[in-house]
Amino acid sequence: MLNTFILKTNKLTALLLLASFCLYGVFAYDLVRTDYSTLISLYIVLFGLFVKIVTTNKNNFKLLVIVAILSRLLFLFAIPNLSQDFYRFIWDGRMILQGYNPYLYTPESFINLGQTPVSQGKELVTGMQVLNASHYSNYPPINQLLFTIANICSSANILGSVIGLRLLIIAADMGTLYFGAKLLERLGLSKHKIFWYILNPFIIIELTGNLHFESVMIFFLILSLYLLHKKQWKRAAVVFALSISTKLVPLLFLPLFVKWFRLKNDSNKIDFKKLISFYSIIGITTLLLFAPFFSMQFITNYSKTVGLWFGNFEFNASLYYIARAIGYATTGYNQIAIIGKVLPLLIFISIWILALTRKNQDFLTLITSMLLAMTFYLLLSTTVHPWYVASLLILGLFTNYKLPIVWSFIVIISYLAYANADNTENLWIIGLEYLVVYLILFLDIFINNRQQKTRKKSI
Repeated sequence: MLNTFILKTNKLTALLLLASFCLYGVFAYDLVRTDYSTLISLYIVLFGLFVKIVTTNKNNFKLLVIVAILSRLLFLFAIPNLSQDFYRFIWDGRMILQGYNPYLYTPESFINLGQTPVSQGKELVTGMQVLNASHYSNYPPINQLLFTIANICSSANILGSVIGLRLLIIAADMGTLYFGAKLLERLGLSKHKIFWYILNPFIIIELTGNLHFESVMIFFLILSLYLLHKKQWKRAAVVFALSISTKLVPLLFLPLFVKWFRLKNDSNKIDFKKLISFYSIIGITTLLLFAPFFSMQFITNYSKTVGLWFGNFEFNASLYYIARAIGYATTGYNQIAIIGKVLPLLIFISIWILALTRKNQDFLTLITSMLLAMTFYLLLSTTVHPWYVASLLILGLFTNYKLPIVWSFIVIISYLAYANADNTENLWIIGLEYLVVYLILFLDIFINNRQQKTRKKSI
């Protein structure tokens, strides 16, 4: 099948695809994340091939769809090699199948008692490592549902569960491809732009390869925006709640809808009735999805676990590392307990400034505000895992910002933290990453502001 497909393309594209597929195969089945030179080299070449494939096949949508599918299927039988989170996904899914609430128990609590409530329990706990095993699950209910589905047909085989998880992620990506292309067309943009997301090696490796469920969250987010643009705001609200219930990240965007709903007889005034209804549908749907797991212990455990992301964990951070260095210099110890409380407040204020000062009743302005909100969130977070950039990348398709594409390329160097035995980050490497990020961000803002001024003068 693969040989026939390649033969039907022109020679240059065939060579590019063959090289790309071969390198994805190496990435999937023969890469160890501590081998940083191979990791970085493979990624750079794959990224170059991706850019060439997308730019030289602008009029061959069907070909690129097939490439997107085949690139993902190459990973189907591979155990993720850059992340161990999938072991926890399998554990949670199997816990539910055994009748346990995954939010009420830590894997470590069972192991310490010499118990293994799920098949291959010890192997799963060893795989997820101590840090993950010692905390309660922080994955929202749609994630838990998908973890469970993936384990139904393979409750005693890790590879079988991995295949189940991967098929769900591939299906979500195909949904994003379909509705993302349709939304681009509705906005008067080229549907071909969707391939800057779908064929990006960063997306294929981090989501399909390493089994991160940002893919499902993004599918629901894009579907929700598509429905909103079609003025089906009630359905959009339900789907938006599904996105939140997969990953909590879309909560960031809720303030940005404040100006979206306008009165029919006066477009300068907000339709508060619709706005409140929109928020109510999202809130009620989200609560209903969490309801099967609800208890006071769940609230305690879940809020405590989510709070760890700002109060305890730190990885590949930007402004936080600067604040941490100042804290060390002035007090002699890590001030994360204080800084971790200030940063969420700054994120909250920044997003509300975007909500109240920008003309978010315009759809493209709304998406640009979402992109800026996500950017502020990432730059002010204490933990920025590479796959977090996926949300930025999908939103960037609807804007003129180059930052998402550039960051999806440069973020791979954060994996150099795993080049040493104790996984210590090299701050010079992190500094290089964010030097590029801030440079491109400032250029984006400057160029976009200049374009807006030019358009105003022409009017």
